[in-house]
Amino acid sequence: MADLLLEIGTEELPSGYIEPALAVLENNLTKALSDARVDFGEVKTMGTPRRLAILVLDVSERQKPFITEIIGPPRSVGFDDESRPTLAAKKFAERVGMAVNKIRIKDTPKGPYLYLEKKEMGLPTKSLLTTMLPEVILNISFPRTMRWADLTIHFARPIHSILALFDSHVVSFRLGNTKSGRYVFGHRFMSSGKIKIAESAEYIERLRGAHVFVDIEERKRAIRAKIERAAGKIGGCILADEELLDTVKNLVEYPAAVSGKYQKEFLRLPREILITAMREHQKYFAVVGKNGELMPWFVAVNNTSTKNPALVAKGHERVLQARLEDAQFFYKTDLKTSPDQRLERLKGVLFQAKLGTMYEKTIRVEKLSVFLAALLGVDEDIRAQVARAARLCKTDLVSHVVGEFPKLQGIMGRIYASASGEPEAVSNAIEEHYRPVYSGGPLPESLTGAILGIADKMDSICGCFGAGLLPTGTSDPYALRRQGIGIIQVILDKGFTFSLKALIEEGIRLFEETISQKEKRVADQVYEFLRNRMVQLLAEEGYAKDIIAAVVNVSIDHVPNVWNRIRALASLKNVPDFEPLVIAFKRVVNILKQAKQMDEGNIPLTVKRELFQEKCESLLFDAYLRVEKRVKIHLENGRFEQVLHDIASLRPAVDAFFDGVMVLTDNAKLRYNRLALLNQIAGLFESFADFSKIST
Repeated sequence: MADLLLEIGTEELPSGYIEPALAVLENNLTKALSDARVDFGEVKTMGTPRRLAILVLDVSERQKPFITEIIGPPRSVGFDDESRPTLAAKKFAERVGMAVNKIRIKDTPKGPYLYLEKKEMGLPTKSLLTTMLPEVILNISFPRTMRWADLTIHFARPIHSILALFDSHVVSFRLGNTKSGRYVFGHRFMSSGKIKIAESAEYIERLRGAHVFVDIEERKRAIRAKIERAAGKIGGCILADEELLDTVKNLVEYPAAVSGKYQKEFLRLPREILITAMREHQKYFAVVGKNGELMPWFVAVNNTSTKNPALVAKGHERVLQARLEDAQFFYKTDLKTSPDQRLERLKGVLFQAKLGTMYEKTIRVEKLSVFLAALLGVDEDIRAQVARAARLCKTDLVSHVVGEFPKLQGIMGRIYASASGEPEAVSNAIEEHYRPVYSGGPLPESLTGAILGIADKMDSICGCFGAGLLPTGTSDPYALRRQGIGIIQVILDKGFTFSLKALIEEGIRLFEETISQKEKRVADQVYEFLRNRMVQLLAEEGYAKDIIAAVVNVSIDHVPNVWNRIRALASLKNVPDFEPLVIAFKRVVNILKQAKQMDEGNIPLTVKRELFQEKCESLLFDAYLRVEKRVKIHLENGRFEQVLHDIASLRPAVDAFFDGVMVLTDNAKLRYNRLALLNQIAGLFESFADFSKIST
């Protein structure tokens, strides 16, 4: 066994390229080794802005042998009556390159045939790597690639060096004008000359000595410790920002933290503006005091340590001063315009070419929000808050601050609405209606924000589906999947019980002439789209596929009920009598299908008791009537586990019915009456779930 170490030394890579590229590099290399029948152990990726590296431990030094089974002619052709090989057998062995006495007989579906096992010994892994590694490197995908010099190869940035070691030996190959070797480069400014790597075990330590933390997690830990230390020296601590930390860790090779300050007058700006001005453009960490309030300090992370940190801090302070002055000017200018005045400006902002302006979207969202509030039966005060918040929810998009810092949309809407005297419920709803803004993000806290958020997302989904802008494969430019999941999560979080179909239909109706397709078709598409999002969420929660299909195939119109039915069905599935119950239902359904295939026509809806001939018929019908009443009450009150237990109580009567009568009898009246009874039994089952989808 040997270790394989590969490092691709480049010009500075964008921070967002590094970790995705390492994931692709790992996938490419491990797949190539597996396809080449080379065993290997643990894999570790490493990287900095100037290098992508991968270490594969315990790599086999040779391919596994490959045994090929080659089928020849039939035995009757290959051997004569005295079991001696014929000319056909000899030609077969000659063609394969093996002796005739190696031929064996194999029984196949077509009869006994001659066959030979040809064993190919594996090649040395080092020789395979010579051609494998260049392909692995060039197949790393990036958002954008480039060419350099007069070369034909593409990569994210020019490649300057390649380290390729198998055990202590160099894997020799050339990529463009760069030849692989055993040398790497240290820090651009704090190290000089090439560094020789004798074997993979010394790679991390040698680079650390050259002021490079090549291990990403080690570098992240070092940054966290240094920024906290810098903040501690000024009596504060770092405002937690994991996303910024993940960005900064891939901007430097050797982190050095320095603290700087800004004028206290900037603390009069909204907290969000200050933090965003520091983090978005400058990648500075905000500092807070023990009370959680912002301090007029920041911490920057440099890629080089310096003998005069104060001088470096001054440079950062000058840059931030200009940023904060701009932010202060934008904010003060925005305050001179009321949200209602900005609403008019939305008439000049395009939402989507086929769907009109942001002003038109705002009016639709207002109407849809009020419609949803009515569906939910909220009081007049909440309806008024929803309508007002909907009217103002997009006005900050034309503000100067959001133009400079797009991530503050919604947040600035809340701040400007509050500054203009809007009620707190209205202001908060403007910010909350965007939630969740990322997977696992916080949901709207207020009822007003939740209603507005659902309406806004539903408007986008209905509009895009009506205009034919559907998500396909991995392409979802309007984030409709995220918005669909957001709708479901908000409904579940608030326990909203309303008709999803009614909201979809109203959302489509509000587009009037904009939607060219038939409204019903679009409504069905949106309904199916949201059904798929529910299936995704339920699967992520660990529910079995058959249980999910059984429930969502019946109805998803009331979202919380879907989850409640899923939980009840999953719970009952563990009961010993559950499988016989499912089998009984499937038997009912199969007989009904069989009857329809026999051109029975429409099965009657009414069961006639006077046509019963056997006691088992009346017993089943009486049991059905008792259970049907209870099930209806339980469904109305959301007692889903009790629904299932009541339905399950029918199983003995159903079994006795099948044992006691022939359903598809030649007597048409009896046949139709028995089918009508089974149809009602099936309808009772299907009022809860499609049991035919459940695996037994």
